Amino acid sequence: MLKITIHLTHEQIALLMNNKTICIELTAHGAHIFRADDNIGQVPNHTEHPKEPDTAATEAPAKTDFLAFFAAQMEQQANSRSERTLETYRMAYNRFLGFLGGKTRLDFSEMTGELMKAYQAQLLKENLSLNTVSFYMRKLQAVYNKAVDEGLTDDRHPFRHVYTGKAKTEKRAIPAEGLKAIKQVELKDPYMRFSRDLILLSYYLRGMSFVDMAYLKRSDIKDGILTYRRHKTGQTLSIRWEQEMQNIVDRHPSPTDIYLLPLIHRLNGKERNQYRHQQTKVNKALHEIGRLAGLPQPLTMYCARHSWASIAKEQGVPVEVISRGMGHTSEKTTQIYLKDIEEQAVDKVNRQLISLIEDCPTFDKQTPYTGQEKR
Repeated sequence: MLKITIHLTHEQIALLMNNKTICIELTAHGAHIFRADDNIGQVPNHTEHPKEPDTAATEAPAKTDFLAFFAAQMEQQANSRSERTLETYRMAYNRFLGFLGGKTRLDFSEMTGELMKAYQAQLLKENLSLNTVSFYMRKLQAVYNKAVDEGLTDDRHPFRHVYTGKAKTEKRAIPAEGLKAIKQVELKDPYMRFSRDLILLSYYLRGMSFVDMAYLKRSDIKDGILTYRRHKTGQTLSIRWEQEMQNIVDRHPSPTDIYLLPLIHRLNGKERNQYRHQQTKVNKALHEIGRLAGLPQPLTMYCARHSWASIAKEQGVPVEVISRGMGHTSEKTTQIYLKDIEEQAVDKVNRQLISLIEDCPTFDKQTPYTGQEKR
């Protein structure tokens, strides 16, 4: 079958889309219409899955146009990069398009220090943290450096005067007393209570990440043991299933027959979008819960992981046991000790850490959250 690709301008596509007869005939003959500037001028909603960049850019523009080169790089590396890595590049691509506000191409010569400083100023104006600004800058810088390596442009050092480092973040660990304060805050909203239960469950599960919690399945629990595979490292971990964990699951039943928690509601191939949307909502609720509990730092789901490790260390738990409990794999020195550590020892430590905050009641009446909240 002969395949012909025709590149249309924005105006030409608009004319086609306004003519239903032409569109019907094109569709009937198997033609596909690609819009080259689909996302121009719109800052994407980052609670949704980032849109794919245009992959119909020709080879010639990619040699002179930074935007086309960016899109081409992602297309070429789609099979070799992880889904998460590709997603971060798409986020950076779409955010930069939003800043450009309507430009469909950007010559390499236009990638100047002044443009990058203006972009940084815009990101800071949106109240993004310095590390988030650095994230967007470093993605652009990586693509730009690739173009320099391929000889497509001279290195004009456009990122020399913008921040591309990693600022020291605020302390994320919460002491046991802080977790008790979170438990004792009176919350009337069911979703707020659900969010609180999630961060407590993460702590009970040795600092389990949100993505791993979202994909937990009912079938992962057998004979009182929860076994799951970490999305980040692929490592398999086993945790003794405690009554406190089951209490939370019972309070918030999943609407599906597969997943353990109501973080993924529909089995429609968009599970990743669903849990990311929930993650944003939960962290927003946790910020308010932390404020009500009088915590000095912002409360997010990630605090549970830091807290489990910090409290364990304060209780005199050996570092190698903590590493085993959290599923660390990159510390070569620690791995030497991990070979001789029994899972039962880690479970014993986890039981101890749960007990530290379970001796205080949760005062408000629990209302189950099932993922069917009103919108």
